[in-house]
Amino acid sequence: MKRIHYKHLLVALLTFSSLQTLIAQIPPGYYTPADGLSGTPLKTALNNIIKGHVEFTYSGSGTDVWDILKETDRDPNNSNNVILLYTGASVNGAEEYNNGSGWNREHVWAKSHGDFGNSNGPGTDAHHLRPCNIQVNSDRGNMWFGNASTPHYLGGSATGNFYSTADHLWQPRAAIKGDVARMIFYMATRYEGQNGEPDLEVIDYIPSSSSSNNPVHALLTDLLQWHTEDPVDDWERNRNDIIYYDYQNNRNPFIDNPEYVGLIWGGAIASSISYEINNQPKELLKIIDMTGREISPKPNTVLIYIYSDGSRQKRVLAE
Repeated sequence: MKRIHYKHLLVALLTFSSLQTLIAQIPPGYYTPADGLSGTPLKTALNNIIKGHVEFTYSGSGTDVWDILKETDRDPNNSNNVILLYTGASVNGAEEYNNGSGWNREHVWAKSHGDFGNSNGPGTDAHHLRPCNIQVNSDRGNMWFGNASTPHYLGGSATGNFYSTADHLWQPRAAIKGDVARMIFYMATRYEGQNGEPDLEVIDYIPSSSSSNNPVHALLTDLLQWHTEDPVDDWERNRNDIIYYDYQNNRNPFIDNPEYVGLIWGGAIASSISYEINNQPKELLKIIDMTGREISPKPNTVLIYIYSDGSRQKRVLAE
């Protein structure tokens, strides 16, 4: 029989305003081993804190991922429903797939990028698994995350997501861009190749093959930008608490301490945001491709423009 979490029968009845009071109940001393660290030492310390979590099955007679997501992503205005990641729609939580007419589970870190499938550990980690519209899940597939310009539609209506077929990129709707980034950063920190687990890494280039099962996910530059543009909110904090206290007994450090992102990956931030805000003059120094090679401008290719003020800007020139 599947376990019932009585605590969250109450949580499910709360209004959204009440939900906002349930914020980040971080255990005292949880992050003490990470104090004062940055870069690789910080990432290693965080891995030591969050690894070894309680694992659940993807589907089973006991508590499984379906059960967890019905708690973590429950609609605060309708206790029977869950909120879908890429559309924001509220749907009946009891309709687990339901022959294709219900909802399914999105691996935010695409499971093919690391070839871990639905196996215990990365394949069932609730910190990056979210309820999703079945068609939208299929449309995203295993696309990398990055800025894109083609609007995504579902049933004739824009979903707020964008994609690029040429670059195999998916850009989630604005309200969850930061959520997605922090889930990717969590996965790259939690899974470091120990005990048969994949060693997941965030990269800042587009791999030549989207079908490769190498344990990497792009694009770091855009994920860093999204993390800044869409800060942590109370929905994420509440979800983090539920996963920690009721299920996995580990937390997403980048929800509790967003500054960790900059301390680990900040040197790779490649954005022109600061220039646009401050309106400071700058000079183009060089143009590089996604592998870091300096090249001349060419159309329909993702290129990085490096400027004299230290900023970078990813651009695609139309032919």
